[in-house]
Amino acid sequence: MTNTQFYFYKQVPITYNLSEDEREKILQQFPVPELPQGDEQFNLENETQGNRIHVRLLVNDYQVQLTKTNKQFLKIRFSNNAGIINAKVWDNQGAVDRLLPELEKHTVFDVSGRVDEFNGFKSLTVDQLIPCEEDINPFSLLPYTKQDLEWITIELFSYLSELEQPYRDISFSAMTRFWNQFRIRPAAMGYHHNYLGGLLKHTVGLMRFARYVLKFQEDPFKATMKLIHIVEKAHKNELWAQIQNDENSQPLVWKDTIDHLYKMFYGMMQYKDTTPNYDLIMTSILFHDIGKILEYDHAGKTFEAFQFLFPTATELNFEHRKQAGITMDELGVMVGHIPYGVLFLTKVIEAENIQLSLEIIHLMSHCILCHHGLPEWGSAVRSPQTIEGYIIHIVDYLDSRYENTERIK
Repeated sequence: MTNTQFYFYKQVPITYNLSEDEREKILQQFPVPELPQGDEQFNLENETQGNRIHVRLLVNDYQVQLTKTNKQFLKIRFSNNAGIINAKVWDNQGAVDRLLPELEKHTVFDVSGRVDEFNGFKSLTVDQLIPCEEDINPFSLLPYTKQDLEWITIELFSYLSELEQPYRDISFSAMTRFWNQFRIRPAAMGYHHNYLGGLLKHTVGLMRFARYVLKFQEDPFKATMKLIHIVEKAHKNELWAQIQNDENSQPLVWKDTIDHLYKMFYGMMQYKDTTPNYDLIMTSILFHDIGKILEYDHAGKTFEAFQFLFPTATELNFEHRKQAGITMDELGVMVGHIPYGVLFLTKVIEAENIQLSLEIIHLMSHCILCHHGLPEWGSAVRSPQTIEGYIIHIVDYLDSRYENTERIK
């Protein structure tokens, strides 16, 4: 069955051909996360003042405050996949002192209370907080992509299945080891794809651009110029909407981007006589942000990837982690996703005993190291030194910004 849709202002085709049996096989081997059902989709804004609620929530932060009569109470900020929920706990029968040790130890609670409303803002008055000791579904507690995860998963593995060896083995080996975490991880805390499933969606987005440049157009330079032209047109539309004071206008997503794209295009022109290696680019895209498995932390994250990279490390102590919303991992932030990406790539090649030339290993490593484009943006090298490196930076740059134009995640 051929599936054809479009991306990037309906200009980039999304096309792959899979039978129903192939689709089912992918989903059996690489299942999508279980999405929330029923009361896991609690939204405070849909509740009426006075309603009694019983729901599982994530504690973001809390503090002890005083009333006007100098009585202490707890002010708590909860969250779930619908957003932030403000709450308070009155100090009835010593509730504050009783709950503080639990709040120090735990982040996920089963909450019982009443819906309040004041000046149009809803909150909770909490009667009972019970720490959750069982495994949790992070998708019930944190924002997540609203796009079809089955569809994105099938798309990813259809692209990986096209690759020649040994790139296909490298890619499938990485996903076999890390899929359960790769499929849920965010791609950022705030700028783009900052929700569960964001890493998967962003990775597939880069692959869509790369396939457009290398498979759907006759020349990668002409294809790149077409993409820049689309950005120029989109930016003009943004500006015109702002001039007209259009209430539905998007923010200026493409402001200050066009000069950078042309700067990268000029650099890419140094390699106009070089044919880009498609398989190398697609494999590098898979690994370009895979280090975010370690760079970010949140409720539901597990730590097998640390053990894979550092099998002789001692004193892991992950069981003492307090995991809440999306934050920088206390260890991962010391290294960052870009060096981790190279570590993952070389470790997978070694663990699977994959035979690959030293030059190709360095070319893929370079693509990962340079994908941010500039040192001031986090690139580990001064500038890309291959045509593949320029292409990966350009498609990463486009996808991370295009994300902010989409009305749905």
